[in-house]
Amino acid sequence: MSGFAGWALLAAGVAFAAFCWRFAWWRRTVPYRHPRILMYHMVAPALPGGRFNKLRVHPAAFERQLRYLVAHGWRFVFLSELSALSKEAGAKGGNGIEQGGKTVALTFDDGYRDNFLAAHPLLVKYGAKATLFLVAERWRDWSTAKNPRHADGELGREAKLADADVRAMLASGVWELGAHTRTHALLPSLDAADRRREIAEGKAELEGGFDTPVVSFAYPFGIYGRADAETVAAAGYRWAVTTDPGISRDLAAEAHALKRIKVSGKDGTFAFALRLRTGKRGARG
Repeated sequence: MSGFAGWALLAAGVAFAAFCWRFAWWRRTVPYRHPRILMYHMVAPALPGGRFNKLRVHPAAFERQLRYLVAHGWRFVFLSELSALSKEAGAKGGNGIEQGGKTVALTFDDGYRDNFLAAHPLLVKYGAKATLFLVAERWRDWSTAKNPRHADGELGREAKLADADVRAMLASGVWELGAHTRTHALLPSLDAADRRREIAEGKAELEGGFDTPVVSFAYPFGIYGRADAETVAAAGYRWAVTTDPGISRDLAAEAHALKRIKVSGKDGTFAFALRLRTGKRGARG
């Protein structure tokens, strides 16, 4: 073998190893009887120099993802509908969803206005639906006040949904409402009384303000502890989602700590398909 051929073979090997590390295509497919819960934040173009562009999925990319889901036979459900589906599975002795094929629940965190302006028309177009985890008092600059990792206020400056937007979304039948605390609080930093206010009063504010039941919850920043999960359950939430990447295999056992598939603004269709198959993308998830 010539020196050039040897270097070319080495380069090809390095490239293949990098590809494997980036996409982890070798992971086993999680059986499709287990529903996929996708996590979104914004449907918007990347912000030049933005620190949180992974949270911004371009509208064109979001449309490609919806088109992919429809073309590959995925059934859209609200997160609240997992209750009925899991009962069906339980009656059959399973932990996932035994009938109905591929099931996907789209979820959106925080309450950015592009959810209404950009995501909503596409959900309508493709016959999809989604659960909106809304911060009750979302006009506060919670990105600065609650987590030092967000200290530049970038997310706080993003336009948030107006109440009229939320009402229009709910009236369309395309969205259901979930809770995301009153102020996007970092729950483990709170005492018991403040924790209850954030979790239980946030639920009450949303139910009273929008005249709709709220049965699901998302932990702000994906950071939570045992006391937080117990307070969520005591407040009457049927489901709670985390930012832990993956696919939950036992809905009943993981009801207040469900995993989600992170949809990144930096992913293409190949990476999106991999995440649907395994719950993760890349060796680190």
